[in-house]
Amino acid sequence: MNHFGFYLLILVIGYFCGCIQSGYFVGRANGIDIRDYGSGNAGSTNVLRVLGKGWAAVTFLGDFFKGFIPVMIVGLLVAPKIPGVDPKLAQLIIGFGAVLGHDYPFFLKFKGGKGVATSAAVMTAFDWRMGLISVIIFLIVLVLTRYVSLGSCLVSIGFLVEMAIFQHFRPDLMIMTFLYTFFIIYRHRTNIQRLLSGTESKIGQKVEIKK
Repeated sequence: MNHFGFYLLILVIGYFCGCIQSGYFVGRANGIDIRDYGSGNAGSTNVLRVLGKGWAAVTFLGDFFKGFIPVMIVGLLVAPKIPGVDPKLAQLIIGFGAVLGHDYPFFLKFKGGKGVATSAAVMTAFDWRMGLISVIIFLIVLVLTRYVSLGSCLVSIGFLVEMAIFQHFRPDLMIMTFLYTFFIIYRHRTNIQRLLSGTESKIGQKVEIKK
């Protein structure tokens, strides 16, 4: 298998890992389709609004580890054993596949989450410093504004800055990181519109479940 074939293979593997839709399964465990409530996506923020902190934590952990584990396995166990394959690039490729699977799961008609937790997991597995900085940025924005969406978008922009600093503007890694940032901001486009209009929901606001 040539390098392109390997990268394509792990992209597909990452996609199927990302399709493990934690929020959807949590919703089904509670007798609902989480995408019918709140913001309409299957991420942990919407689960928090609809089902509360406990189920949101379960969702977040599921979305985090489906990105973290494949990236760690490829970076530490698989890519280093294949001559000519760059482990760092391989990590970002399989991680991006996981983000695509989370955002566009085939078995849910391509209607998933927004990829923030999974993207943060990939960056944490790639370089723990990026994960730590992402948490700090997110918490500062959340404490100051209580807007999860704003924190998420700023974290995604931070990915680019952090990658530039820690990987010295390496072109292929910067391009891959740009894709992570682009998809997070694109998936938050309606949130950005609501932020600009002053109608975005803040953390802590609940959504009533219709019985």
